[in-house]
Amino acid sequence: MFIYHITTRKEWDKAVKKGIYKSPSLSTEGFIHCSYQQQVQDSAQKYFSGKDNLVVLCIEPDLLRADVREENPPDSKEKFPHIFGALNLEAVIEVQPLLVDDEGQFRFEG
Repeated sequence: MFIYHITTRKEWDKAVKKGIYKSPSLSTEGFIHCSYQQQVQDSAQKYFSGKDNLVVLCIEPDLLRADVREENPPDSKEKFPHIFGALNLEAVIEVQPLLVDDEGQFRFEG
C-alpha cells in the first residue's frame, strides 16, 4: 500500500536535482507528513487551499530508508503515516499533479 505526500512542483524539482527530498517539516517537526490514499483530498483542502502547482508523491514504504510510523495528529482521530528522515527518491514510484476542479476543490484519484 502506497503512502502519499503533497508538495509543490518547485520543491520536487529541487529534490530531483539534489537526489533527496526533505520537506520543511522534517527540520521543524522531525518528520515528513504523509497521507493514505483516502486522506489526500482532505489533507490538500486543509493545508494547501488556494495554492497551485502541487504534486502528489506516490511512495512505496518498503523502499524507504527512513522509518515510517502511524501517528494521530492532535486535531484528528485518524492515523497518518509520517516519514522520520529524508525521502530517498527511489521510493517515489510516481509523481501526479494535484488537480483542482471548477469549484476550487482538490481532486485525487490515486
